Parts: sequence; structure tokens; C-alpha cells
Amino acid sequence: MSAIPSDHSEIILKCLGAFIRSGTLDLSLDQLAADVGVSKRMLIHYFGGRDSIEERAMELLENRLRAQFAPNNLPPGISLQQVLSELWKRTTDPASKGVLLLIMDISRRAWNGSSRAYEFYIEQQRLWVELLLNYLPEKDVVEDVLQSFQGAVLAYLITGDAKRGRRMLHRLCKRLDSEKQSRQISKLG
Repeated sequence: MSAIPSDHSEIILKCLGAFIRSGTLDLSLDQLAADVGVSKRMLIHYFGGRDSIEERAMELLENRLRAQFAPNNLPPGISLQQVLSELWKRTTDPASKGVLLLIMDISRRAWNGSSRAYEFYIEQQRLWVELLLNYLPEKDVVEDVLQSFQGAVLAYLITGDAKRGRRMLHRLCKRLDSEKQSRQISKLG
């Protein structure tokens, strides 16, 4: 067993890694302790219990996702098509599968009444809307795009086929561009 830093950040980082590898928060404390390399007793001693470990791991995951999908991580002046293409590429990268499964697990918990999981979901929605508002000025349209993206992610998780979602997002962007052009033409006429 290794020495534990006083703020326990390293151990939470390892716990999050274990949750991501398994794609769920539903690891027993014994499984988590074995994966992290400390005893179950020490996990309880350091964090007071499972809920605290999960809470801190979700906070860490939120911070990572916020950093990864921050608007300033994308080049300025790119099109919505390029943004969605990049986000799709990051989301469907094989290294992201555990994170996607973990997010789905947290979403399942939100559906089953977990207020913390619901807060996590709402914050992720807010961050995605904030990001997409940089490329689409209408919040209703952004929310529709986000729902379409999430549906494509769900289909990807079920089928393993990223091409279908990529094609749908491409068609969606073409349709939005066409509608934008039609509005511009009608303003001129």
C-alpha cells in the first residue's frame, strides 16, 4: 500500500479511474479498495463512506468534462459542423467508452431519484448548451441539437457504430444551414 496524501486527491483520482474502467459507480467497497490499492477500512476512514467517495469522484468527473468540452478548447471561427464533428470524435473515441458508460450510470441514478446524479446531469446539460450557444444563437435550436447528439450517443453505446451518428449530425447541420439561409433570404426579400 502506498502513502496517502493528506487531501486524499490521489485516492479519489484512483477511485474515479476504477469507476471509469468499470463504467459504473456500483462497485463494492471491497472492489474499489482492491482497485485503488488501499483497504476498505481506510477508504471508510478517509472518506466516511461510499456516498462521500462517489460525490468526490463525480465532482472530479465534472471538472474533467468541463475542461474537455470548454468552448476555448475548440478553434475560434469554426462551423457548427466542425464543432459537432470534433465533439463526436471525442465522445466516440474508444478511450471514452468507460466515461460514457459511467455518465449513463449516473443518468440512471438520476432517473431513479438521486438528487446528486440529477444535479450532475443538469450541470452537464448546462455546459453543453453554453458551448453550443457559441455556434448557434437560438437556445431552442441548441437544445434540439443537444438532444439529437445525446440520442446518437445512446445509439452508439448500444450498437458500437459511430458512423450512423456522425451521418445524422452531418445531415442535421446541413438542415440547420439551409434553414439559416432561408431566413436570411426572406429577410432580404
